[in-house]
Amino acid sequence: MELMDRMTEEIYEKLQAQGKGKLAEMYRKCFRSTWDTTLQRSDGTVFLITGDIPAMWLRDSSAQVFHYLPYARQFPEVEEAVEGLLRRQFQYIVLNPYANAFNRDANGRHGYDDRTSWTEEQEPWIWENKYEIDSLCYPIRLAYTFWKETGNTEWCTELFVKAAQTILGVWKTEQRHMEQSPYFFERSNCPESDTLIREGKGAEVGYTGMTWSGFRPSDDACRYGYLIPSNFFAARALELLGEISRDILKNPEIERICREMRAEILDGIRKYGVIEHPKYGQVYAYETDGLGHSHVMDDANVPSLLSLPYLGCLSSEDEVYQNTRRMILSAENPYYYEGTCAKGIGSPHTPKDYIWPISLCIQGLSTENRAEAEAVLEMLENMDAGTMLMHEGVHKDDPGQFTRPWFAWANSIFSEFVEKMVRWER
Repeated sequence: MELMDRMTEEIYEKLQAQGKGKLAEMYRKCFRSTWDTTLQRSDGTVFLITGDIPAMWLRDSSAQVFHYLPYARQFPEVEEAVEGLLRRQFQYIVLNPYANAFNRDANGRHGYDDRTSWTEEQEPWIWENKYEIDSLCYPIRLAYTFWKETGNTEWCTELFVKAAQTILGVWKTEQRHMEQSPYFFERSNCPESDTLIREGKGAEVGYTGMTWSGFRPSDDACRYGYLIPSNFFAARALELLGEISRDILKNPEIERICREMRAEILDGIRKYGVIEHPKYGQVYAYETDGLGHSHVMDDANVPSLLSLPYLGCLSSEDEVYQNTRRMILSAENPYYYEGTCAKGIGSPHTPKDYIWPISLCIQGLSTENRAEAEAVLEMLENMDAGTMLMHEGVHKDDPGQFTRPWFAWANSIFSEFVEKMVRWER
């Protein structure tokens, strides 16, 4: 039996025994999607494309392999691949911590022609130079979870230390974006969502203790520079990096910086990221600027407000989170859609009325309500349009209308959600 079949055997057989043949086949096909179609080995590292785009996103590549981590101790091939991916990610972060997506080698390919802050040395390696906080959070989360699942610390080299220090330096700088940041990004002849105003520096912000982001995890521009779910994720990443620094690196200085910056970010979220909603009470804003403006919404891409318990940022019982969850899973969220096929959160990144399977998986993974999770799983099972795979966005009334037929991240998180449902104690 080949590797992927061995890894999926337990869940696959349980689903078959429950008479859920289609779900079993979808699970197995989605589980293996990243391994079979996106993984490329090179120079002792691993390069992972997102699917139908020939570039590696720090965010997507981390999320694409996350469902493999519980199997990494048992299957050496998986452990080796994830370690190789981490090494590649650290190389990219050291090369340019502001970039979100990279080429396999210095081939000079770019999604677009942009005016941005890359150097002549960096430019050939970078597919896209959109600065997104989560791009730096995901590799930390992946490294930490890999360590906890396998005990493997071989990735924790001088390269990792340099990457960690680079991340901390960027986040410290971007706490005072207006005064200190070297970053800018402009794309000509494009929608506002693909460029930053004020000659590429973004809208004005005030100091809050939070760290600034130019773009959302959707790769869309932030309206206001303090993206609340990404700042929550940064605080969580700092907590994880602090533990790595204490227990593996034995580096009290990095641990101290992580602890202090985490406290500053969380204090900023409490002071500026919580607003009073007329219907739902205190809720988390999606974005704010520290100057009195906030944006109320949620996006399908992770980190999202919906995903905060899934990412370990807070308890699902957090009162403000529960208020926020009710709000964003309602018409108060401009990107929440209900139709005959499904109901859930979409994104301004895709057309109106398109619901993202990733957001539905997050809804299921972040709830303690089994009935809610089962309803979500049923929707997902009926959204594949006969492909047995997940997609980026699916029309609320017609699963045959979808974006991105090859989107590995959605397949991976679907597999993770199915495993949760099968193992959920009755």
